[in-house]
This record gives sequence, structure tokens and C-alpha cells, in this order.
Amino acid sequence: MNRRSFFQQLVNLALGSALAQVSETFAMLKQSTMKNWIWAPVNERSLDQWKRALASARSSGIQALLLEIYDGRHAYFASTRLPVKSDLLSRVLPLARAEQIEVHAWMWSMPCSVPDILAQHPDWYNVNALGDSAATKPAYVEYYKFIDPGRPEVREWVQGIVRELAAVPELTGVHLDYIRHPDAILPKGLWKKYGIVQDRVYPQYDYGYSNYERARFAKQFGADPIRIGRNELHDPALEQHWRKFQLDMVVDLVNDYLAPAAHSAGKTITAAVFPGPSLARQMVRQDWQRFQVDAFLPMLYNSFYETGPDWVGEMTAEAVHAVDKPVYSGLFIQDMKPRILIDTAHIARTSGASGISLFSLDSMNSARWEALRKISLATPA
Repeated sequence: MNRRSFFQQLVNLALGSALAQVSETFAMLKQSTMKNWIWAPVNERSLDQWKRALASARSSGIQALLLEIYDGRHAYFASTRLPVKSDLLSRVLPLARAEQIEVHAWMWSMPCSVPDILAQHPDWYNVNALGDSAATKPAYVEYYKFIDPGRPEVREWVQGIVRELAAVPELTGVHLDYIRHPDAILPKGLWKKYGIVQDRVYPQYDYGYSNYERARFAKQFGADPIRIGRNELHDPALEQHWRKFQLDMVVDLVNDYLAPAAHSAGKTITAAVFPGPSLARQMVRQDWQRFQVDAFLPMLYNSFYETGPDWVGEMTAEAVHAVDKPVYSGLFIQDMKPRILIDTAHIARTSGASGISLFSLDSMNSARWEALRKISLATPA
């Protein structure tokens, strides 16, 4: 063997060792992020019921609780800024700590039915391409009173909620829900429920057209975007600029206001997002691939999309490929049989998910807890 070949072999061995170390480190890092979550909507549970539910959660492999503490109308924590209905957070935190379960404050981000905001700031609300305000004519359901994610006053107001939550010492993190525009297109499985067909984006469901946003876009691009939303103006370049403008309203809110507010207090911040991110951009103008949060919980509610468990795997793989943060596949379990839950969780995990997030605690029963226990036993701790 000549001198050159000898040194080349040494280099190859060193490189192989380094690559093996990198691979091992990545595997350890991925295993360390393995976690199962469960959403807990506001519910009139007694302390004993909470203790039993949290004990079941922990023994079945749940590590993180997403506790609903702001529903767009009432706060369920000791807020000084929002109408407080009860201080659920302070009651649940010590019970969860006893079970070694993280608590993440689940807050509605854009829907706002707070009476003072509706009365004093009607200009804060999102507007569709027909000019209808979500404050007075919300889409689909009464609580869809979404505020404008691009308006500075709105951003500061939502940021204030995150800051208030992040100041709670025992809280692990803040979880953003409804961090988007109203649905431009509902999942097909919901069309019958609302008596609609959404084969394309219709103006009454296309949001982002408040006077503030229209003026801002017109100043930058020289055109009123509402003409694009109403299909009165057909200019591919302007249409592309407007779609990005809609997406940026939400992205900038998260990255410039909400994530820094949580991180500055040492809290994690996560987001419930739509499938994709390809579908999310189309359906709710949500480009969550650019969110600077700590983890993503895509709502892969396959029954809403009239698909099977394999679709959960496809959407999970797309999400994992799109971001460099953990992805926890969200499963809607209300009508899911235990065997299907096990199979769907397995598909999500083998597609790259760092765990699953279940909606919701209200839908758990002994059979589903047992199914979750089997899922957890098949998963590295």
C-alpha cells in the first residue's frame, strides 16, 4: 500500500466514524423529543376527576397536557386583561406536576368575542372579500369573530395574553390555536354539515381585507386587493403578491410578537396547525412552515377529509420534511376505534412524527386509554 492510499484510508475511517457519531447523536436527539400530548377542553371536572384523568394519562404514556385556558371569550386563569370565568390553571398545575405531566396553556389566538374589544375596537376585526366584518357577520359559526393578524394593535393585544401566560412559573409553554385566518376552504367532510360546496375559494370565505390591510397593500403594490378577492382584477403577479401578503400577516405575528414573548420568559411555544403545510396555505392562509415555534401539532383529522390512516402518514411525512422542529401528529379520536387508534399512531410514528396529540381528553375511555398504553409500550421512552 502506498503512502497516499494509506492516508486516504485513514481519512475514510475518520469520516465514517464522524458520520456514525452524527447519526447516533441525531437518533438520540429525536428520541429525546418523543412525546405524546392530549388536548383538554374546558370541562366542569372536580379535583378528584382531574386527579383520575391525569393519573390515567400518565400511566398511558401522556407527557404533555394542552389545557384550554382562553377560548376567545373567557379566561380560565388569573388574567388581569381578560374576562375571567374561573382559575382552572392554578387548580390543574399542581395535579399535573404530581403526575410529572407538562402543562401547556392552550389559547385561541385570532377569534375574539371579548365584549370590550367588540364594542371599542370594531376596526380590529378581519374582513372578507365581500367587505363583511367577522365582528358582525362571522363565517360558519358565531364564534368565528377573527381579528386582523396584521394590525399592530391586534398583535400587541394577543402578545399581551402570551406574556401574561408566560409569566406563570409552573407552566411549561404556550400553545397557539386558531393562529390563522378563517377557513377559506373547509375539509370536504364538513361541507354537508354547513350546507356548502367549496370547490374553490369564494369571496365570502376569503379573509384579510380590512381597510388597514387594503391600504397597506395598495401603498406597496399600487392596487386594491379586494378587487383580486372579488375576481375583478386578474394579474398573476399581483395575485402572488397578495397571497404572500395574507400569509405574512400571520407569520409575522408569530415570529415578531408571540414567539419572542414566550421565549423571553423561558417558555416553549407550540402551534396547532392545519395539515400540510401545503393544504394549510390554501385552506386557511397559514404558512406555518415559517413559524419560529418549538414544535408543531398538525390537526390530521382524517375523517374530516374523508380519508383513512394512510393520509395521516402522508401529511406527517410532508410536515416532518418541511420543518426542523418536532412534529406531533394530531388525531381526532371521538369516533376512532381503539384498533384504528393504534394503527394510525403507528403510521404517524413511522412517517417521522415525534409523537401524537389526541383530541381530546373528553373522548378518552378505558378502551382508548388501553390503546394508548399499547402505543406507548411500542415507543421508545
